[in-house]
Parts: sequence; structure tokens; C-alpha cells
Amino acid sequence: MSLLRLYASLVDTPQRCPWALTDIGAEPVTGEGRLAELPRRPERIQLLVPAAQVLITRARVPPEARRRGGAILAFAVEEQTAGDPEANHVTWLGAVGENDVLAVVDKAALRRWREALDAAGIHNYEVYCETFLLPWVTGQWSLAWNGRDGFVRTGEFEGTATDCGDRNMPPLSLKMMLEDVEAHGAGPSSIALYTTAPEAVPDVEAWTRELGIAVSHAGDWDWRTAKVNGASLAHERQGWRAFSGTLAKLRPAAWILAAALAIHAMALVIDWTSLAHEQRKLRQQMDIRFRAAFPDAVAVVDPPLQMRRKLAEARHAAGQPDSGDFLPMMQKVTAALKDLPAGALRIISYESGRMTLEVATKDAALIQRMATRLGQSGLSVDPTAAPVRAGGATVVFTVRSS
Repeated sequence: MSLLRLYASLVDTPQRCPWALTDIGAEPVTGEGRLAELPRRPERIQLLVPAAQVLITRARVPPEARRRGGAILAFAVEEQTAGDPEANHVTWLGAVGENDVLAVVDKAALRRWREALDAAGIHNYEVYCETFLLPWVTGQWSLAWNGRDGFVRTGEFEGTATDCGDRNMPPLSLKMMLEDVEAHGAGPSSIALYTTAPEAVPDVEAWTRELGIAVSHAGDWDWRTAKVNGASLAHERQGWRAFSGTLAKLRPAAWILAAALAIHAMALVIDWTSLAHEQRKLRQQMDIRFRAAFPDAVAVVDPPLQMRRKLAEARHAAGQPDSGDFLPMMQKVTAALKDLPAGALRIISYESGRMTLEVATKDAALIQRMATRLGQSGLSVDPTAAPVRAGGATVVFTVRSS
């Protein structure tokens, strides 16, 4: 698998950078140049941020913030950065004991690199801190040293840059870090020193005396060939750009789909227009039949409802009961409520063809069975939950003659 690694200093203008192209079974190819001239079509791309430009710190954040990140993590490190939280890009790296480890980089500088890479046609890449390319084993610190300064990896998720030193004197910041962790009983057993420049090997015996801990030269180290052994700071995905060529190929299919959707929409419009015309035609026929049966009617608003009312009036005038009268409705309601426990029917009221029943029950199956029976008997029913009373939950059935 080919891997293109870019060394991106956030303090420099994102126009050119050192790079390394590695592949399995082949010697790495290295160079430095403009972003537009970088090797094309590698299988993976890594953007490497120098260790000195990434602040790795501890904080306590809610579990939800670990997954979502964003402003919550930025505010979690506000005291350590002493700046505007919105100016920082913060990533959750992992947990050490009860503390969370966060990585902080300059958001504006990282955005400039993203925009420059996007303009150069590079869209899918991972962002790593240089610190996490150093080898690391439990109980030992790893130090990268160029003869003047460097950076140290102190844990799986932790590390920092050091200040200056020389051949005989280690960095003061490294000595202070050791004193701090040893005061808490968590110091390393030794320090593995990796050199990043020719003739950068210090006097390890002098360093051992000054630091009070064993220092050994572990060999040369180069970011161009080192393996990543830590969490990424961000992952820029190619997104829709990956499908730019595919979209061009699918353009004819898209036109066909658009035409099919347009035809379907026209068919729906025609269908709805036809149904609306039929509805108006049926309404006109009902109006005509109602006026023919009742020529004295002043206005026709709802022909079916008005026809039912006139029919009820005619039946009453002839001494016959109507289905909306109390007794016929009560017979149907009584048959539908035959499974109701004794005392469950609290209130029953009737007015103008509408009967209201208040039933005390929590049995959803019984409520559904009652509503079904009422509907099968020719009544329209609307069961609704009533306000909770002292006796428990109640349901109100509003029943009308169909």
C-alpha cells in the first residue's frame, strides 16, 4: 500500500512542504516541493503536524463530548490555552486513569492547510501529531533529539516538545517533567533516545547523571519512514469529490430519471384534477336530489347530513323510531358493552343523536373490542382518554349514528 506523508508546519504558509512516498517492498521516495506538484494517487495520505505545534493535555470531559467533540472539548482546555476556545481544534485521544487526554492545535492554521490541500486536489487524508510516530513501550519514555532540541513521548496518548540542550546537558524541561512524575511515583524506568540528525548523539552518561535515570541511544529515527502508533487528530474525507467522475457518467441516467419523475408528477396532477372533478359532480348530484326531495330547503351545505336529519324528522312525524334516537342507539351500545365489568360505566349522556359514554378501564384490548363492536353495529365511535380521576384511568366514547 502506497503512503504519502506530508510534513505540515502550521506556522508556515501552506504552499510547499517536505514529503515522503513509501510503498511495501520499495525504497521510500522523498522530496520537498509545492502542493500542486505532490505525487498523485497514493492509497493513503497523512498530514503530519510537528510535535511543538500540538498541545497535549489532560482534562475531565463528559462521555458524550468524547464522541461529539467540537466546542465542548475546546472549553475543557480553556484554562490551559488561556485563549479563545473557538480558536482551537481539540481532539479526544484517549483516557489515562480518570483523566481524558486532549490534543489542541491552531484551528485557523489547520483550516489554511485544508484549503490549500483542497485547492491542490488532495481531499482524503488523516492528520497526525509527530509525537505519535515515536516508538513507545510501557514504563519507558521515548525522546527524539536533533542535537539541540526535540520532543518526548511519555505515554500511549501523551507527549510534548522539549526546550534546548546540548551534548552534555539535557533539556531543562525534560528534567522538570521527570521530577514531577517521580513525585507522584509514576516515573519511567529509562529513556530511549532517538537521533533525528547526523552527529546528534549526546553524552548519554552525562545525561544519565543529570536526569538521574538511565538514558540509552536507541538509534536513528525519521518521520518519513516511522510508523504511526497513536490516534489521529482529524480525518478529512473525500466526500462527494470521490464521485465527481461517476456523476458525470450517470448524467444521462439522471436526465432519464428526471423525465420519468416529471411524467409521474403530470400523471398525479391529471389524476387529482379528475378526482376533484368527480367530487364536484357527485356534490352537484347530491344537491339536486336533496332539493328535489325537499324543495323548501333554504340552503344546502352538507347534503348527506341534511338528508339524514330530514329522514329522521319524517320518521318521527310518522311515529317511527330513527337509528339516531336514544332507544335504538342504547340497544346497540348495550350489546357492545356486554363484556364491561360491573360498575365500569360511570356516565352516559345523550343529545341530538350523539351519545357519550365514560368508561373506567385500563384494558386496551377491551377498549378496542368495544370500539369494534360499536362500529359493526352501524355507529361511528371516537374513543378518547379522559383526564385522570381519583378512581383511575377513564376512556370517553363519543357515539353517533352513521
